[in-house]
Amino acid sequence: MITTITFNAAIDKRYYVKSFTKGEVQRVIEVENTAGGKGLNVTRVASILGEKITATGFLGGANGSFIRKKLIEMDVIDKFQEVKGETRNCLAIMDEDGNQTEFLEPGPHIEENEFENWLDIYKELLEKSSIIIASGSLPNGLNINTYGSLIKEARKRGIKFFLDTSGEALLQGIYEKPFFIKPNADELKLITKKASNTKADIVAAILELQHRGIELITVSLGAGGSITGYKDKLYEVVLPKVEILNPVGSGDSFVAGMAVAFKRGMDIEQAIAFASACGTANAMEKSTGYLTIPNVELIMKNIVVKPII
Repeated sequence: MITTITFNAAIDKRYYVKSFTKGEVQRVIEVENTAGGKGLNVTRVASILGEKITATGFLGGANGSFIRKKLIEMDVIDKFQEVKGETRNCLAIMDEDGNQTEFLEPGPHIEENEFENWLDIYKELLEKSSIIIASGSLPNGLNINTYGSLIKEARKRGIKFFLDTSGEALLQGIYEKPFFIKPNADELKLITKKASNTKADIVAAILELQHRGIELITVSLGAGGSITGYKDKLYEVVLPKVEILNPVGSGDSFVAGMAVAFKRGMDIEQAIAFASACGTANAMEKSTGYLTIPNVELIMKNIVVKPII
């Protein structure tokens, strides 16, 4: 079973406007509300791909109730811990020129007893999960090493732990050797304290992280594809050109695709191609953390995965 962890869930609200001018009344053309937060984007994509997913983390208030209803619609198993605080809203304003302006609320403060209650849920899920995916920021109230402690418990049981976060939470988490991470070039520089400006820099950094005990590392190059390291081998992806509508959530879709690929026993080149197709298919959609299987299949036919070393 694949389990996703979203500690800082949100209702992602998207306002579509003709233009956006500071200090003026804005007329909204279209509104879209989705269950958001990086982990729930992963959840939605993995569910679309046909996997039965268990989702956990924290939800509270009326916004939390809205997300629980969306989980039912997605046919996802709800193992979220209820908290006193209100789950946050994240607002994105999109104009006709493709500009996006975001307002991200901080989210609720998690009380110590709420986290302790959630740990009981996590212990239960450890007995059922083959892959655990933790995505996004840590909410107020949680220790910066929270992901690290969760990775440690998963590794004891041979569970593949996918970690997709940033900043200090990422730095602390990688000490416990998650199975998979997906840093960008800036995060790679933060981790290794070395330049990551060229392909050679990125290759060297991936090899260093593999020697630290992280088995699978992907570094996105945006439209230029990605470089993935697995078992001391590296692979470069060349993506086909597609019409981009909304690239937000493509990283989450890549993570979902990679987890599904490993669950289904694909070899590494198939897994990289499948994950890359999922990330690219997301960018072809207006909605965040969404794709269609026909688009994934079409992109798969045109992706090139090349061994580097």
